[in-house]
Amino acid sequence: MTYLIIRLSTLGSVAMTVPVIASLSRRYPNDRFIVASKKQLGAMFAAMPNVEFREVDNHLGWRGVFAIWREWRNEIDAVIDLQAVLRTRVFGSLMRLSGKRVTRVHYGRIRKHLITIWGIGKRQLPSEFERYCDAFRRAGLETDEAFETLPVNKTASRNIKKIYGTKEGRWIGLAPFAKSRSNMLPYRVTKEVIEQLTANENTRVFLFGAGRVECEMLRQWASVFPRTISIAGKLKLEEELELMRRLDVMICMDSANQHLSSLVGLRAISVWCATHPMIGFMGWKQSPNDIVQRNDLRCRPCACHGTNHCRYGNYACRQIEAETILQHI
Repeated sequence: MTYLIIRLSTLGSVAMTVPVIASLSRRYPNDRFIVASKKQLGAMFAAMPNVEFREVDNHLGWRGVFAIWREWRNEIDAVIDLQAVLRTRVFGSLMRLSGKRVTRVHYGRIRKHLITIWGIGKRQLPSEFERYCDAFRRAGLETDEAFETLPVNKTASRNIKKIYGTKEGRWIGLAPFAKSRSNMLPYRVTKEVIEQLTANENTRVFLFGAGRVECEMLRQWASVFPRTISIAGKLKLEEELELMRRLDVMICMDSANQHLSSLVGLRAISVWCATHPMIGFMGWKQSPNDIVQRNDLRCRPCACHGTNHCRYGNYACRQIEAETILQHI
């Protein structure tokens, strides 16, 4: 059978599908899986022999929805919708009218909003991995938790060695940004972490980020602190993953880099500000002991994915000192 798996955004959410899809690829070698997602994310699925990656615009319009339905309907036997938004629901309805079986993920959005907006029923929710597995189970596909790391991309690994040389001492990754202000540490704290780490001559710090503003800011920080390298905007995704594979630890916010680290077996010290692991976005097989957060705030979590507004105006959740993070390292 040929299964179409839809997960369009974001980078972190797509990365969270990898352990589950890798399990399907191994357990069902005679089936074909087509992953439809954002451009340039195919590197995460390249090593899976019966998985085909297809680029789909994240801002796909209605005309595009009907176009891919007409183009793909004859080769698809079943659809697993891991996006579950209006456009993918319409696409799924069209596929169902074509006689295809369609299964959608249950995200529990109402329960998440009850926790984050009203503070009602604060307790650990199923992880996104569990929600994905449930969707596949309802489609008749069983998964397991055997995934450890992606195979080494030899070409990308050689490129990393050529660019950054042979590893000596400690290599530490730092991904200080997130999409929302509430999910990031103050710049003062981040720069103090870099300063303390680079005070050790045996330590190199690699700064991760994306986007024009982030790239420029990280470039400036790399020019100020010794043994600090900004890789923002310089590497392909497969090269970033191979660089992560060489690191000793990744320091990151509740962001995509936590999940990318998980794909190569890298331990991630994740900082959670407005968000909270109880919502279900913790990285694959990451340790709860590596989470840094304020447990003394009743207002957390105030958002599922972060926000640019603090209801109290003080962003108390971001008040985490550099020493706390350094102690985890």
